[in-house]
Amino acid sequence: MSAAPRSALTDLFREWIPQQRWFGGKGREWAGVTEEGFFLDRGNPVLSVHRVRIEYADGARETYLVPLSWRDHPAEELESALVGAVANDGQETFAYDAMRDRDSTTPWLIHLAQGSSVGPMHFSPAAEGDIPDGLPGDIVSTEQSNTSLVYGQEAIFKLFRRLEPGLNPDVEIHGALRSTDNPHIAGLLGHVEIDDRDGGEPATVAMLQTFVPNASDGWRLATASVRDLYAEGDLHADEVGGDFAADSERLGAATASVHADMARVLPTEEAAPEWFATVARQMTERLQAAIEVVPQLQEHADALREVYAAVAGSSEQVVRQRVHGDLHLGQVLRTVSGWIILDFEGEPARPLAARRELDSPLRDVAGMLRSFDYAARHMLVEQPEDSQREYRAQEWAARNRAAFCAGYSHASGLDPCGESPLLRAFEADKAVYECVYEARNRPNWLMIPLQSLSRLVGRD
Repeated sequence: MSAAPRSALTDLFREWIPQQRWFGGKGREWAGVTEEGFFLDRGNPVLSVHRVRIEYADGARETYLVPLSWRDHPAEELESALVGAVANDGQETFAYDAMRDRDSTTPWLIHLAQGSSVGPMHFSPAAEGDIPDGLPGDIVSTEQSNTSLVYGQEAIFKLFRRLEPGLNPDVEIHGALRSTDNPHIAGLLGHVEIDDRDGGEPATVAMLQTFVPNASDGWRLATASVRDLYAEGDLHADEVGGDFAADSERLGAATASVHADMARVLPTEEAAPEWFATVARQMTERLQAAIEVVPQLQEHADALREVYAAVAGSSEQVVRQRVHGDLHLGQVLRTVSGWIILDFEGEPARPLAARRELDSPLRDVAGMLRSFDYAARHMLVEQPEDSQREYRAQEWAARNRAAFCAGYSHASGLDPCGESPLLRAFEADKAVYECVYEARNRPNWLMIPLQSLSRLVGRD
């Protein structure tokens, strides 16, 4: 197959990309789109890789990576993966999302095993670990920001859809932690980079990790525990067979272990007074912007500003270090031997440089504490008011929050959930972010962060 006409491809991308879950620019007006591509494999099907640069009406730009598989005839079994058809040398050819076309998934691991360079793309296997280069990959359908393929029971390949110059924190942190043999992370088997077309730093395209078989998602385990509690009308959280507190305690210890090893192999520094002032100012600015989207936040605005002001004047001893940046129950897996923490890329919506900044480990602690609140309260959404269930949700969340903190404290010697103005502010800031997200995406869930804010500012 020869290259498809560029104008035809940009027209396809203009129609197809806005519908994809991983596209972060939904609702924004496009001013233009350009693409450049190359062939990664000329087998059957042909596999091409495209960098699609989108210019928005406000002047911002984003670049996305789109692998396509090409077929001379429509593939009925791939109808949901069809990107579109283009006329090519008088014949129509059909482009599919290559990450959903199982026949086009093997070249990624073949090139990684060989340490290939193909066009502007460079494949770098890790020094240790076997890459299963003979297996096809099956897509993970639950992701939003990226796209992952599972290769048998051997490896998981994550494609970073939005490209930014620089090493992705997920690759950087897993690479640094290899020397620690930390049991709470999955091994890094390799990564892929692509040259910057403007001469800047290469961007991380993908990473390959050891797959964790027979593992259970933390969110599903936690919410199953909540369902068990609600099913037992006369038992407390510590009396229910599905009590989650022991798991929460072990998760706290695992988090502390990973934080300690990150501090050992990556940069750290004492937090200066200016850092506390900057954190407080940024939180206050985010609150003001959030009130414009969620007017209900105005009720808590003065109390929240006091919470943030306490950070600005804090004398806490904080050592800044690299952190996870987006830690919650959906980012952890429980195995027969303990917890595995995933996805160290941070919040994908933030610029890459911001995600690599040193921060307090309390930001990760706050993220997990907020996740316990969500797990406890999500079944109350769209239900009639029930004071008994509300009490039980609060009891479950408090029990598991305390267990997580106890596990962290026992493993680290530090109590992360003591009277820390910074932790309280991190939790409140996260809840404000959640209010904006829920107002825009799941209005019926807005009650969860709003109720949490009442507790965080001392009104409950």
